[in-house]
Amino acid sequence: MKRFILISLIVIIFMANSGIVWAADDFKVPLKLNISLDETGEPQKVAVILQVVFLLTVISLAPALLMLLTSFTRIVVILSFLKRALSTGAQPSAQIIIGLALFLTFYIMAPVWGEIHHQAVEPYLDNKISLKEAVQTSAIPLRHFMFKYTREKDIALFIHVAKMSRPKNREEIPTHLLIPAFIMSELKTAFQMGFLLFLPFLVLDMVVASVLLSMGMMMLPPVMVSMPFKILLFVLVDGWHLVIRSITMGFR
Repeated sequence: MKRFILISLIVIIFMANSGIVWAADDFKVPLKLNISLDETGEPQKVAVILQVVFLLTVISLAPALLMLLTSFTRIVVILSFLKRALSTGAQPSAQIIIGLALFLTFYIMAPVWGEIHHQAVEPYLDNKISLKEAVQTSAIPLRHFMFKYTREKDIALFIHVAKMSRPKNREEIPTHLLIPAFIMSELKTAFQMGFLLFLPFLVLDMVVASVLLSMGMMMLPPVMVSMPFKILLFVLVDGWHLVIRSITMGFR
């Protein structure tokens, strides 16, 4: 604490002295930023302001869009099930699981994002299409990806709840109905794979518990004894390779 206070005082004194030197030398920052709200009668300026507000809103929702409109949901749920099945406690940590799921998402979604960049972003930056057309065009590859891994049963559920008439094709299905159906399908798939991951470790727990009970060691937790065998089994079969391979092949 004393060192922290001393370092803080040194930094404050240094900043104060630096401010005095800058003032003495007439130091000027070569940047000027003005933010103001004025009345305007031009619709073009109002439209630009609304576009900026819309862009900031989309940026604030970017983490949610990344988690729910991509393969991230399935990957992070499966890895969480695997961590729970291994009974390793805090290892690997949540940061490692989320980081691994994030980079796997980048790998899996790279073709979709490349298509969006080629069909929507580049033409918009070259002033070949408008912002509205770019948004509509960028939604096509993403909708195709979500349709590929969404069950018809889940889509029918939200269409029934919304009391819509039966759509004739995929183009008639609104995106705001497709998104929750896609999330439900991804959660179901993730839970199915998580159940399959749990089975071999559950059998190992039952075997260890039976052995301990037959030896009269009822006070010893079976999880403590079975955990080293789980890790050994997982390493011998190259579990990380098998799990990641199953996840990535599920999106091909």
